[in-house]
Amino acid sequence: MALTDEQLMIQEAAHRFASEQMRPFAGEWDETKHFPVEVLREAAGLGFAAIYCGEEHGGSGLGRLDGVLIFEQLSRGCIATAAFLSIHNMCTWMIDRFGSADQRGQWVPRLATMELIASYCLTEPGSGSDAAAMKTRAVRNGDHYVLNGSKAFISGAGTSDVYVVMARTGDETARGISAFIVPKSSEGHATEGLAFGANEKKMGWNAQPTRTVSFDNVIVPVENRLGAEGEGFRFAMKGLDGGRLNIAACSLGGAQDALDRAVQYAGERSQFGRKINDFQATQFKLADMETELCAARSLLHEAASALDVQAPDATKWCAMAKRFVTDAGSKIANDALQIHGGYGYLHDYGVERIVRDLRVHQILEGTNEIMRVIVARSMTATA
Repeated sequence: MALTDEQLMIQEAAHRFASEQMRPFAGEWDETKHFPVEVLREAAGLGFAAIYCGEEHGGSGLGRLDGVLIFEQLSRGCIATAAFLSIHNMCTWMIDRFGSADQRGQWVPRLATMELIASYCLTEPGSGSDAAAMKTRAVRNGDHYVLNGSKAFISGAGTSDVYVVMARTGDETARGISAFIVPKSSEGHATEGLAFGANEKKMGWNAQPTRTVSFDNVIVPVENRLGAEGEGFRFAMKGLDGGRLNIAACSLGGAQDALDRAVQYAGERSQFGRKINDFQATQFKLADMETELCAARSLLHEAASALDVQAPDATKWCAMAKRFVTDAGSKIANDALQIHGGYGYLHDYGVERIVRDLRVHQILEGTNEIMRVIVARSMTATA
């Protein structure tokens, strides 16, 4: 797919930022479990924190294809940091897309600069793939709601200033779920009843915190509800269409970084008196990695374009891209580690971090098994 001059400029800007501000520090961030908030805010200064939001409130006004170009490049610098920025963008877009004029004016400008950082709260300890089975409930009491329950695996939790929370306000179906903007603090005072668990000890994504978020009689003003009651699940799913593209883009960038490292290493490492890239086994593996990467990129760009034009089957395309690209990305990264041999297992070479960071992409934003369900339902609904 040919890119426009503007898209090439956007891609180059993201690549330069990742190369200079992220890649040199990614290993340290992973090792020390450092959440690079200031670097995220620098990325926001380039327009990368409100990519799809209108320019009226500081957004970049870009499309989904533009977004995947950005996230592919950023993840070549640090996958975990780029992935968190994707989540922040999803929250910001949801408020800009579904919020009232007052909500957009109040929240989007500060989210666009990352003065405020946002987290997405859908998953619960007892409801992962079956997101509509959530138990967190918001009960209306006059001009406010009382929110009780908990959310699990929340990226940025504890650090983030704003939480886009899906909670049940009606019956036990998806139609009974609403969405709320819950601030960590208001007028300088911590939101009473809002609490965070310990930072989870994870296989990857160590450069961003992951915690449980708990709500114990949290008071949420009615004006903090996004849209009408019962629309929250639809909003959440719309957000996930774009989120799946971005996570796929992060897998693509991580895999490209792993492949680049493998090509360099294969040209430097000698065994049996020859560079290992002289061996046909290495050549075939590199060729397959490059082919799979290009195929994944083509599918992702096609899916992003479908979402940009609001194609009727855009959700199917997003699911196909998320499934294929994240599976391919993990395989390519693992193959890159194999080419490195024992050195690939060492932290200093960076490949093992890529393998660890990419693994979760096959789980979050809907597991790849659920992506298959979405695609199959789309196919059989008209059969």
